[in-house]
Amino acid sequence: MAARIPPAAEPRRPHPFEILAALCAGSLLTLMLLSNGMMAAHTTPIFASLTAHGVGTMVAVVLLLLFRLRKPAQPRVSVGRAPLWAYLGGISGALTVVVSTVVVNSSLALTGTMALGLAGQVLLALLFDATGALGLERRLPRRNDLLALAAIVGGTLLIIFARGGAA
Repeated sequence: MAARIPPAAEPRRPHPFEILAALCAGSLLTLMLLSNGMMAAHTTPIFASLTAHGVGTMVAVVLLLLFRLRKPAQPRVSVGRAPLWAYLGGISGALTVVVSTVVVNSSLALTGTMALGLAGQVLLALLFDATGALGLERRLPRRNDLLALAAIVGGTLLIIFARGGAA
């Protein structure tokens, strides 16, 4: 049976480790964008993307080998094949790297790029949740979800347009 996201009817509080892991992932995204942007500034966005994905592949292979050498705590249950569309994640990843390396070197800079990226992520996530797209449990946005999106958009606008005269 495939793992599913718990439905909205079964709310649970996030575990502190989950919060820490998400914060770390966001920090790593910022570091990735900064390093890819620097690479693109000295080469090209395509070369930066190719380099990032090449290095990422090497790290993934090392992690795969490390995890395969460890004895699993419990036997893995086969959940079947992933849907074909699941293999397209690499396309969005490559496009994200190329587009963001161009934008991070624009007047938006790193902070504006990350803020707009966060707004885009939350907006698309709310849309996917609301429609049940790509196998997600359908979950209509609540008022607090929309207020949070408005706060993110408002904060993004402040970051981009309220920088003031001193750089």
